[in-house]
Amino acid sequence: MPTRGGLWYTFRMELVERLLQWYPGHHRDLPWRRTRDPYAVWVSEIMLQQTRCSAVIPYYERFLSELPNVAALAAVDDDRLNRLWQGLGYYSRAKNLKKAANEVLSRFSGTMPDRYRDLLTLPGIGSYTAGAIASIAFSERVPAVDGNVLRVYARVHADPSDVSDPAVKQRVFDELKAVMPKDAGTFNQALMELGATVCVPNGQPLCGDCPLAELCKARAFGTAGLLPNKKPKKPRVIENRTVFALFDHGAPLLRKRPNKGLLAGLYELPNTEGTLSTAEAMEWLSAHGLMPVGDVRRYGQKHVFTHVEWHMRVYAVSVSGEGVKEYVRADGSQSIPTAFSVCLPPDAI
Repeated sequence: MPTRGGLWYTFRMELVERLLQWYPGHHRDLPWRRTRDPYAVWVSEIMLQQTRCSAVIPYYERFLSELPNVAALAAVDDDRLNRLWQGLGYYSRAKNLKKAANEVLSRFSGTMPDRYRDLLTLPGIGSYTAGAIASIAFSERVPAVDGNVLRVYARVHADPSDVSDPAVKQRVFDELKAVMPKDAGTFNQALMELGATVCVPNGQPLCGDCPLAELCKARAFGTAGLLPNKKPKKPRVIENRTVFALFDHGAPLLRKRPNKGLLAGLYELPNTEGTLSTAEAMEWLSAHGLMPVGDVRRYGQKHVFTHVEWHMRVYAVSVSGEGVKEYVRADGSQSIPTAFSVCLPPDAI
């Protein structure tokens, strides 16, 4: 790695100074930026994974209101935790939050660890999240390299490397670590904010508003809109399913999914693989001790996961019979993931 005093170091120190001067007057006023409480920073960073910032705010505020500290999170009932998380998706994040909270209680006497290397040992906390918590809450001079940071880096350096390559991410981490300022938390947030609001993805960045415009090689070359390079994602696997929106005296009938796999431990509408015809669907109901009461509505729905896409044929009907006892009547306390809630008729929600 280049040493201090060279052109490499001078260039990056200029980048650091410009971002630190830009950030105070240009960052968004977000609730998690009003605190350095490591617990609050942790919760916000986990929620912000795979979720838009504007969507996270009400969930974050409600979550902290009901679970204000590590002890409360470790003790919360799984169903209540999933209910608080409902709508954010990627429920494994909530599961890992609780698991990590229990480890904080057992291994760190209930206090969030204040070092990057210790944070990395907790479930659900990777390099980026550990860097964000350590730098923002504890001022440790360690980077927090996410997609926004990688995009800014690729454009400033006109770097054609594949940013999905772990080796590239590690290189960016190492180079930023060499120039981390004393106020590492502010610098990391400035880089992330620049990527989120100015050096934006999917099209032309707002170079006229960028404090790094004079340093940006991609802007000089006219290639900013072409970067970063990233290996295309594999196409999603399409799965056909038949979902039964069953009702007992107006309440949807639910069952709990297994504790492992997709949507582990959450409530679902009964369903089966494949696309059943109406006759086959009635046979399925009969085999499960259920008898239709009234009209049967049939319609289609779709839900997209990260790697899988469900194409669903839905049968909505009130039922009676012994099979009803095998299900739980929805009463608002259960968390129904979006993949299934979209299958309920609008008048049932």
